[in-house]
Amino acid sequence: MPTFAANLTTMFNEVEFMDRFDHAQAAGFTAVEYLFPYAFAADDIAAKLSGCKLDQVLFNTPPGDWDNGERGLAAIAGREQDFLDGITTALAYAKTLNCPRIHPMAGLLLDPSKATQYRDTYAKNLAAAADLSAKANVDVLIEPINPINMPNYFINDFQLACDIIDELNQPNIKLQFDIFHCHRMYGNVTEWLHKCSKYIAHFQIAGTPDRHEPDVGDLPYKEIFKVIGELGLDNLAVGCEYNPQHRSEDGLGWIKTLDT
Repeated sequence: MPTFAANLTTMFNEVEFMDRFDHAQAAGFTAVEYLFPYAFAADDIAAKLSGCKLDQVLFNTPPGDWDNGERGLAAIAGREQDFLDGITTALAYAKTLNCPRIHPMAGLLLDPSKATQYRDTYAKNLAAAADLSAKANVDVLIEPINPINMPNYFINDFQLACDIIDELNQPNIKLQFDIFHCHRMYGNVTEWLHKCSKYIAHFQIAGTPDRHEPDVGDLPYKEIFKVIGELGLDNLAVGCEYNPQHRSEDGLGWIKTLDT
């Protein structure tokens, strides 16, 4: 059975962020993830993790100006120094939080005629991030995001992500396999699990199409977890990056059904 990590950006929103760690522990979670920790001191988050006996498994690097629509800097020419400064900040947090992986978002492809430039910038930035992260024993993840929920996101294809991992050939560049995004893109998640299995370092899940609990909608989540087990990937963490329909605690029954 995988380790399920509560995503504290999307779950337990009934309380303030720093109180969500306690709620995750009370609900039976042993690990957490979230989008960004930077509004809070790393030492304060570390104290919550320790007090609640929770492992931090993932967070994103600084994405640029999120409130004004930026969705990452890794592929954005002219923002290289901002990107690397963000990696340095993220690695400082990762050290304090004992977090083994970070996700630098690629950014939006706003000029399709410059797609090659975006790709070159992304590859160079990711390679530089991997070099810095390797010294800290941290993995750098690529997450393909579906174009329905995030139009124009540069990494919107799982094959592209795997191709870039092969191209860069750095052992700490790996794949963040979001089951929700894969299902929205292709429909056949199990096929892509087989195609991508050697690259995957982390999973995320949500039901489709509305991003609620995995058992709300048309996601064949039991079949998917069976394949994850068959591929020997059930030792990886699965981030519960979904928006609960009601109270977060009331929607966790889907995890128990995996044993039936």
